[in-house]
Amino acid sequence: MAEPSRSLHQKYHDYHYGFPIHDDNELFGRLILEINQAGLSWETILKKEDGFRKAYDNFNISKIAAYDENDRERLLSDPGIIRNRLKINAAIENAKTVLLLQKEYGSFEKWLESHHPKTKEEWVKIFKKTFRFTGGEIVGEFLMSIGFLKGAHADNCPIGKQVLQQQPMWLNT
Repeated sequence: MAEPSRSLHQKYHDYHYGFPIHDDNELFGRLILEINQAGLSWETILKKEDGFRKAYDNFNISKIAAYDENDRERLLSDPGIIRNRLKINAAIENAKTVLLLQKEYGSFEKWLESHHPKTKEEWVKIFKKTFRFTGGEIVGEFLMSIGFLKGAHADNCPIGKQVLQQQPMWLNT
């Protein structure tokens, strides 16, 4: 692995992967990134993360839910992100869904907590029923990356020990 690539992965591994996220916009941002990774390398997404933040109003759910056709066209022409109409539409429609979940449950995080614990297969069914563009790999990685499913770190990984101190949801099974 080339050094810049290795440092990108290392930073994500050491400071983000598997750590619980308690901010709904950041949770939603992680879902956007996981959806956009489909068919691509995670390295590609990590390189474009700042571009995604800028293009998607720092993952502000309310703003994304209000995007119109002009915003869709702006995103489709933005080289800083993955310019895929299905993925862009999924982000917008999923933001609308998250607003409804926030209204009903108080937050996106509380909606996730209300379904815990589940197996990966059960989670995939819930996500496919609730959100657009969410298959098994996307759902599994999203939930591992935010601490809802075990598996982000090996048992002997020192970063995994730091994750445990943050009390990820998968401990509560």
